Formats: sequence, C-alpha cells, structure tokens
Amino acid sequence: MHERVYLDHAATSPMPPLVLEALLEAFAVTGNPASTHGHGQAASELLEGARERIAAHLGADAAEVILTGGGTESINLALKGMWWARQRAASRPVMLIAEGEHHATIEAAEWLRDSQGAQLHWLPIDAAGMLHPETLIRAIELHGARNIALISVLWANNEVGTIQPIAALGEIANEAGIPLHVDAVAALGQLPIDFRESGAAALSLSAHKIGGPAGVGALLLARAAQAESLLHGGSQQRSRAGSQNAAGAVGFAAALDLAYGDDFPQRCERVTALRDRLILGVRALLPGAVLRGYAAPEPRDAPILRLPGNAHFTFPGCQGDSLVYLLDASGISASVGSACQVGVAEISHVLLAMGVDESEAAGALRFTLGFDTTEGEIDRLLAVLPGAVSRARAAGLA
Repeated sequence: MHERVYLDHAATSPMPPLVLEALLEAFAVTGNPASTHGHGQAASELLEGARERIAAHLGADAAEVILTGGGTESINLALKGMWWARQRAASRPVMLIAEGEHHATIEAAEWLRDSQGAQLHWLPIDAAGMLHPETLIRAIELHGARNIALISVLWANNEVGTIQPIAALGEIANEAGIPLHVDAVAALGQLPIDFRESGAAALSLSAHKIGGPAGVGALLLARAAQAESLLHGGSQQRSRAGSQNAAGAVGFAAALDLAYGDDFPQRCERVTALRDRLILGVRALLPGAVLRGYAAPEPRDAPILRLPGNAHFTFPGCQGDSLVYLLDASGISASVGSACQVGVAEISHVLLAMGVDESEAAGALRFTLGFDTTEGEIDRLLAVLPGAVSRARAAGLA
C-alpha cells in the first residue's frame, strides 16, 4: 500500500529529523533566559546563539530579530505596533494594504480601521496577483506621504505563489519616508531573503512553513523602525514582552540551517522542475484547468515570478472542497488555499482580487511541494486527478 502523498507544504511542512533532534536537545536545557544564575545564562546562550543564526540567514542583525509566537503575531505586531508608533509623532491615519493579502494582515488592518480610526486604502493587484510599483506610487501621490502610516505587502502570495517586486516597492516606500511591512511567511525557504536589501522596515516570518516548530515565528524590525508592543509585562525583547522560547528559537534556527544550506540553489531547481512536471501534466490531462498566478513568460529565459513549489489551478465546474475530499480518499493531501480558512465556506479573496469570476474561483485547488517531494508522488497525483475532477464535476457546485 502506498504511503500518503503530502502536497500541502504551504500550510505546514514536515519537521526534518535534524530539526527535531535539535529541538529535543534544547527542550532538555533548564533555565529562563532572563535569569542571571548559571542555568539562566546557559539558556540565554542557547537563545542568543539561535537568534544570531536566524539573523545571519536573513540578512539582518541579531538586534533586529524579535521572536514571536508565529506569523500571525508577527504581522499583528508589525501593523498595529508600527501604526501606533507612527501616530505618536503625528497623525498619519492612512494604511496602504495590497489586495489578496493573508487574512492575518487583512483582519489586523480592518481592526485598526474599525477600532483605532485608521483609513484603509487597498492597493489593487493584477490578474496574476502582482502589485505593480506604479500602483503604489499613485496611491502615495493620492494620499500624500505625510498622511500614510505604513504600507504592507506579501513577498509571495500564499495561495497562487506570485512573487512581488519587493526591492522596487521597498525603494518607493523609502523614498517617500514610509515604513514598509513585508509578510515573508510564504516566501521563507523558497526564495533568498535579505532584510537589508529588501528595503522593508519590518518583515514577518513563521518557522513551521520550513519544517520548524509550530507556534514560533519572528518579526525582523529595522533598528530605525519603531513598533509599540502588543503585550506588556516585561522587557525581554524590543517591542515584545514575555519569557522567550529558547527551544523554539533553536528549532527555527535549525530549520533555517537546512533550508538555506549550500545546496539551496540546487534544491530550488529540483522542486521547480517537479512543479513544472505537475503543471504540464495537469494541462495535458485536463486542458480546461486554468493555472492561476504567473505562468512561464516569453521569452522563455525571463524570470518566472512564481514560488518554486507552488501550482495553483481552478477546475471549471468543480467545487474545490470536493476535489480535496476526493484526493484525500486517494491518499493525496492538497488544499483549496490558506489553511487559516479551512472549514469556512468562502470563495478565495485572492482569486476575486485577481478578477476571477466566483464560479471559476469555486474550483480552486492548490498544490504546494516540498524539497522532499518525489517524481513518483507527482505521477501518483496525475494518475488520480482526472478521475477526481470527473467525479467532482458530476457532483456539481455546491
């Protein structure tokens, strides 16, 4: 009997044995990193060593790494914390938020609008999910740089995998004197990330997307940037109170060590080839399927602005949840989109922002590959997918 095929790495990625080993060893260390005795200092040394490794992999200084409880907390700390800090100096009510963002960003921004008086301006994305630099320039001109508290964009879309022009967006934000927050949760481990070169004032991350422990994340906050704390009750970290998770930091650092090892370029090439094998196979077997996000451009040597491990389709006449169920019954795990919305019957806000019709968006199915995905697993998916689509189409749209 075949083992199950896991093609939902964007939701969470399995923990490699080396990361688990490092995590378990760190759990065995007794001591609060804030304590001054020997046990505490041993825990502190473990914690700060991990923080330095995290920073080194991401082009940041250790002092810029704020360890959090995950990507959602990091995003909330960035948006709310920076918005509050910016209001202290002067009234800057406007927030520029790209459409198609993760729900953590959308809901944090909407909370600031509804509870704190923020004025939201949504930045439109194109049919492939791209935020064009010209769109950001026009929005800044419309509202005036002095009235804008911050800008927030995804580095790469967590549903359709579209990679944004972060360097260009960062340059525009810096020239206008507006702090830029970048949600890099989906990009981590699939793209090189250099905080200094990005132009971002803040950058959110989550460990479990690359095989690190769940409930562990980080906000990279530039030295010149300010963010009010969401939590109060200690001064353990800049902009964040609370005892620090030394073992979690070690697990995160170990996952980054593996993700960004010397073989990172080769691993990316391999998973990209597998993704293309999947895309070509789906197109050959199911010509009606529509690849969402960026496809191969012309000329062929131009960059493909899609995450290496992402293949997102809509299947006409199908309900995405039905496809997930039918594939699951065949031993294959995939998803309709963000795991944060599992169990909630809604059409993807990302696809709607891209201009996809609701009836088409209902048939969304996302496959996300990991570095341990095999050709055999892709072939197994292609063997059962046509039958699943046929049965889902016969069932119709709910």
